Amino acid sequence: QVQLVESGGGLVQAGGSLRLSCAASGRTLNNYGMGWFRQAPGKEREFVAGISWSGGRTYYADSVKGRFTISRDNRKNTEYLQMNSLKPEDTAVYYCAASRTSMATMMKDFGSWGQGTQVTVSS
Repeated sequence: QVQLVESGGGLVQAGGSLRLSCAASGRTLNNYGMGWFRQAPGKEREFVAGISWSGGRTYYADSVKGRFTISRDNRKNTEYLQMNSLKPEDTAVYYCAASRTSMATMMKDFGSWGQGTQVTVSS
């Protein structure tokens, strides 16, 4: 099983940007679809973005489309989430996850999870 560690969260004003990173160990990420999820206080964890094994395909929740960009560097065993034009409603704990399915979007399809990183967007 792959171990995942997120970093890059923090406090930012509305309209600002953050870049989250997710470093993997234990297994190479080449054969894993990757994704980002988030969970706001009192809400269920939700899908944010996903990327295929090779990085050739990406997909996003409607709420972040056009503002967030997911990417990966398989040589560094790392995935990223570039978040621009942040809004207060983006405030949540962000989790990276790995799946044996290349185009996974549902939580049940992700077998490895990081511990999460807090993103807080002030108005």
